[in-house]
Formats: sequence, C-alpha cells, structure tokens
Amino acid sequence: MTVDLPAYVDRVGLRLPLPPTVATLAALLAAHTRAIPFENLDVLLGREIRLDPDSLQRKLVRERRGGYCFEQNGLLLEVLRDLGFVAAPLSARVRLRQPRDFMPPRTHLFVRVEIEGTTWLADAGIGSFSLTAPIRLVPDLAQTTPHETRRLVREGPLWFHQVRLGGEWQDVYDFTLEEMPPIDRELASWYTSTHPNSKFRLNLSVARADENGRRRSLLNREFTVRHPDGHGESRMLESPEDLRLCLAENFGLEFPGGTDFPCPGLIWTP
Repeated sequence: MTVDLPAYVDRVGLRLPLPPTVATLAALLAAHTRAIPFENLDVLLGREIRLDPDSLQRKLVRERRGGYCFEQNGLLLEVLRDLGFVAAPLSARVRLRQPRDFMPPRTHLFVRVEIEGTTWLADAGIGSFSLTAPIRLVPDLAQTTPHETRRLVREGPLWFHQVRLGGEWQDVYDFTLEEMPPIDRELASWYTSTHPNSKFRLNLSVARADENGRRRSLLNREFTVRHPDGHGESRMLESPEDLRLCLAENFGLEFPGGTDFPCPGLIWTP
C-alpha cells in the first residue's frame, strides 16, 4: 500500500471498506472533487511541487490543501490501486477555450480504470470541469454526471473529451490513451509549475464542486458560482484580505493574513 487509506477516506468524507466497483469509483470522484479543491497556489508561492505518494498525502490529505492535475490524479491513482482497482495514468492536451488548430502541450494527467471488462475514465484534476462521476470510454454517447453532461468523440487516433454547456459541446482535452509514466509526469509538472508562459504561473486558479450540481471557481480576482446549465454569477474580489477570506470560506484553504500570491493576472487597483 502507498496511501494511508483511513486518512484519505476521512478527508473526503467516506468510510471503508470500499470495494473496487463502479459505485465506489463514482462515490470517490464525487467526494474527492467536493473535499479537495483544485488549486495552483503553491506555484504562485514559489514552492516545489512534489509528486511522490508521501508528498501528495502530506499536502492534500494531512495539510488539507488542494493541487493541480498531477497532484489530484496522482493521489487518486494511488488510492484506486490500493483499493484493488486496475488503474493506469493517461496523458492529455487541455483544449478548454482553444481552437482545434492550436496545439497545446501534453500537460494533463487523468486515470483509466478497468472494471469487469469496461473501461472508465476518472479525472479529479481539470479545475472547474473535473469529473464528479466516471465516464465510459464509448464514442458519441452523452453521459450524465452530477454536474455537466459529457461525451467522448473519436477523430482518427484522437479522442476528445467534451462538456455540454448552454446546449453546446466544448472540448475539454484530447488524448490517445497513451500512458503517462512517472518521469513524463515529473517533466510535464515541472513545465507547468515553472515555465514563465505556463497559465499556472500567469493566473491564480481555484475550483471545487458542490453537492447540488453547482461549482465554485476563482480565476484571479473573479469568484464565480456556476450552475449545472452553465450559467453563473460572478463577483470581483476587492482586496488581498477579500481573497484570503474567499479561499477560506469557499474552498477550505487557510492562509495567514498578508499572504501574497504574485502573478500577472492578479492585480489589485487602488
């Protein structure tokens, strides 16, 4: 075993035993995305992102922090394997709000799970579009989740994971079912957390799923509550103290007063 399972299930609000079934996988994704927020705050604080199981448990479980895809899905992968699931790490290129002719870097990790001859995809680390239920690896099938409806579209060697918002399908990421071994995750995470043009170096990003189909997200100063149909209400944070309170009240992330998250997207006007 690589994970302290009792500590993890306590963190996400579940109880052992958890047999390796579809129902357990769904319960894990729903609970994980509600309890452990997606966030890139350590990147902005200049802290090293470590992906070994001990570091992931320390940060996401014991310290009650969140993380981005390599942390979220890295932990989820270890949990699933320790519970007896047949699970593998897959790589992807994030395409949110990007045209098809744009080639993004392969800097996303998600998880493939085999259960009784059926392939399921799990992803707790794509921000405000993290899966709150697993989806089957089946093309052109609209699949409901506690939040948005998803589908997978296959075009040649590429699969496109899509979300339906406001009646329209939008790409989330593309993938080829290629596995992502630890060395590739280390390299992609290093790029994501250190490259000056990485979106996680340029912006503050936090997200968490709610139980009622809503999602909460924070992009720089803009805090948004998004509803299942895609519409949302937003407000602009007014000060660093307002940001600190928002992180604590909406995402369970506690930081000392005066903590600064330096990035180009987070600019406070007098």
